[in-house]
Amino acid sequence: MLLLAISGMVATSSFAQEKSKDMQQKKAEWDKKVKEELKLNADQIAKYDALNKEYGDKMTAISNDASLTKDSQKEKMMSLKKEKETKLFGFLTPEQQTKYKEMKEQMMKKAGTASKPSKKAAKTK
Repeated sequence: MLLLAISGMVATSSFAQEKSKDMQQKKAEWDKKVKEELKLNADQIAKYDALNKEYGDKMTAISNDASLTKDSQKEKMMSLKKEKETKLFGFLTPEQQTKYKEMKEQMMKKAGTASKPSKKAAKTK
């Protein structure tokens, strides 16, 4: 019984690590895509990287804050994302801002369709 509990914890920990690696990889791919498709110049890249570091640290702190409920964490994260985007738009050209919005919308559509079950799958339950 103890062995079963330990193996369950190890599997959960392993799954969490895999999920974290997957998220880091997707984040790196997104950052590369933003830099390339928006054709950021050297100054913009430096600002973009600094912004990601600053807000990444803030979001990690929120995620690790055990005193916050999941809803409260989500609310704070959404607020930080909006704040970060406002700062990002402060150094992007209007054309880059438009392209970024399009890329983000495309990503949200892709993520939304990937995470939602199809109507056909829902009917078979």
